[in-house]
Amino acid sequence: MTVRRRLMKAHPATLILFGFLLAIITGTLLLKLPISTRATSISWIDALFTATSAVCVTGLIVVDTGHFFSLFGQCVILALIQIGGLGIMTVSVAMFRWFGHSVSFRYRMAVQDMYTHTPREDIFSVLKSIFIFTVVAETMGTLLLTIHWHQELPWSQAVYTAAFHSISAFCNAGFALFPDSMMRYSDSFLLNATVCSLIVFGGIGFPVIYDIRSAMTQQNGHTMRLSIQTKSVLITTVLLILGGAAMFALLESNGSDSTDPTDSLPDRILIPVFQSVTCRTAGFNTVDIASLKTATLVVCLFLMFIGASPGSCGGGVKTTTLAILAAFTINRFRRKKRVSLFKKSIPTETVTRSFLLVLLSIGIIGLIMFLILAGDALYGKTSPDQSRSFLAVLFETVSAFGTVGLSMGITPNLGAWGKSLIIVTMIIGRAGVLTVAYIFAGTGNVNGIEYSEENMMVG
Repeated sequence: MTVRRRLMKAHPATLILFGFLLAIITGTLLLKLPISTRATSISWIDALFTATSAVCVTGLIVVDTGHFFSLFGQCVILALIQIGGLGIMTVSVAMFRWFGHSVSFRYRMAVQDMYTHTPREDIFSVLKSIFIFTVVAETMGTLLLTIHWHQELPWSQAVYTAAFHSISAFCNAGFALFPDSMMRYSDSFLLNATVCSLIVFGGIGFPVIYDIRSAMTQQNGHTMRLSIQTKSVLITTVLLILGGAAMFALLESNGSDSTDPTDSLPDRILIPVFQSVTCRTAGFNTVDIASLKTATLVVCLFLMFIGASPGSCGGGVKTTTLAILAAFTINRFRRKKRVSLFKKSIPTETVTRSFLLVLLSIGIIGLIMFLILAGDALYGKTSPDQSRSFLAVLFETVSAFGTVGLSMGITPNLGAWGKSLIIVTMIIGRAGVLTVAYIFAGTGNVNGIEYSEENMMVG
């Protein structure tokens, strides 16, 4: 009873983190059951890693999902992906409403913090729209992918495979039932188009979907008006996808292992576009990530760091943060005092939060990467190619933080120390850097003492 009272009084940020941890622990225990694996049992650290990766919709794996886990184990992973994609608080509130229980103000605030940028009285209407959109998107994805897989698999297996990858793609999880992810289907237009669409719809953010739906269903005859968040997300998403695809195609055009100059024009378009989309927190891949050129990997790192949009299934610092920082830079160069987007001024507190988010994210990534490398050094694990090892660890850390799931192949080779650090990184990336920071630093308004000003030289 004491624990329940504490949770009822807890801040929404604490409730969100507690929900993720509870789901991870439950998933770990289920994956440790003998029925969850085909032959050998899974170790505790690997079960914890897999459960965390599923709940945090990351997609980093230490064992092959399709071959190591049984049908029951795969269904557990799929359930964890769906719960993690929708959000723990969303599922909890929906279940409370379903069974006729009242929902506390704290729980409603937790959901509002996840899915709305302004206070709303119709939060349950927003949740209903989220569930309907999720069901429709995943069902359509399942139908289209079933058409693709029924040509090589029996109908029942084709439907299951399609449903698994549809949910995984929409939730931006990146879990696949094939050891090479989607590399064998790099030339399939139907699969590439379907998976990319699911990733974009799942990563664009439920607030954006709800805003577009509300604007399109207006009955008063007014011109459709979208919020600046929706406009920023849509424009930034398009620019990142097109820019990432163009850079990938350009950098990998000179006969690398991932692309062949003799490939057909559709292949040259499908592969860059798919990788540009999937780097935004999805985790599927149609090329061997380890074979990409270093410059291409840097582009991937940037896309993974930015990630998806607020209120979505993805991680990263979010597209809106990039938009605000870009607007801040442009406005400062023009010597404008306030930051504005689409003829609207952005609150100073929001701009400050954006800078804080980026700085904390870079600090966390740097710290985790150092601890992994330090652990390898202390335990005598060295690589003949130190520069590649450094890049591989950096790639792995950013991938975990952005809940992406792409890897250069070092995940299964990490020791317990490295896996534990990646687990922590995935939790922070999914729950949110500011959410975790507020739990430890507190969320009260502390103005402090304001002293006299004195200038400093910078730059």
